[in-house]
Amino acid sequence: MKATVYQGNKTFSVVENPIEEPKEGEVRIKVAYVGICGTDVHVYHGNMDKRVQIPQTIGHEMSGVIDAVGPGVTDIVVGDKVVVRPLDDRAQQASDKGISHICEKLKFIGVDSPGAMQQYWNVPAFTIHQLQPETDLKLAALTEPLAVACHDVRLSELIAGETAVVLGGGPIGLLIAKVAARKGAQVIISEVNEARVQIAQDLGFTVVNPMNQDIQAYVQEVTDGRKADVVFEVAGVQPSVDIMTKLAGIRGRVVMVAIHAQPKSVNLFDFFWKELRLIGARVYEKEDYEEAIQLITENELAFEKLITEVLPLDSIQEAFESIDRNPAGIKTLLKCQ
Repeated sequence: MKATVYQGNKTFSVVENPIEEPKEGEVRIKVAYVGICGTDVHVYHGNMDKRVQIPQTIGHEMSGVIDAVGPGVTDIVVGDKVVVRPLDDRAQQASDKGISHICEKLKFIGVDSPGAMQQYWNVPAFTIHQLQPETDLKLAALTEPLAVACHDVRLSELIAGETAVVLGGGPIGLLIAKVAARKGAQVIISEVNEARVQIAQDLGFTVVNPMNQDIQAYVQEVTDGRKADVVFEVAGVQPSVDIMTKLAGIRGRVVMVAIHAQPKSVNLFDFFWKELRLIGARVYEKEDYEEAIQLITENELAFEKLITEVLPLDSIQEAFESIDRNPAGIKTLLKCQ
């Protein structure tokens, strides 16, 4: 079988590996599609070389079909369409309080262990979520990032009729906007990249480019002074951190979606003055995956418009170089078969 291997120094190779039999409690997946996400790009740039065991196959946004099951696996059968929730929580401790998706020694499959950018992939059976037979496997490859969005919106406690501002119109920002709009919220996206502004507008969203328009004044006007009930900080840059507390209204909620590797300055006075809440949101839980699968199955939210390009697995180097050249793209998929 073909497998891709990250070699370090912005380099991937394509190799031939034997197809391995699944071990006790494992399944083997014939991988259909794998999405390239921001974490994968961080790996490509060398930012995670201390964590990734080079050379290594990476990738975790995927869809596929069960090809074989190992001993002890009874509730999954060959031919099932599936996705993987790539969290290995087997090292939980009492101090983790039973919250498996953020336990201290959580392993992220596809980063901390071999991932999905190969034709066949063996994973623990407990990571599997089964799909309906009619599910489009190309769209199903969006399940993992969509589950992130479902988790973020769920933790925000957003309800119909509220106003949500999404700071950042990339893949996760657009998925959050879709989930929030489906909840019945008024959604406003803030994005500075004009290509992504156009994509968001084509999807039917109200978009403000803060380089050209005062977003604080706009939100104030369209909410009759109430401002946003929820602000999702997805961009991960200081200007977004600066504006997030200004956009939130009284007792508003700010959801921290972006990963800030370095400390940022935050206006704590706004939290005092307006009784704001800051909510951390990390990956997802089982119920978020199930919600994402349901949304993919229903396919009422035009997820196909988020797929920028589909390339063969052999073109993995080209795919990552293309993403570097075109950061305005939304989602690139690798076709593995």
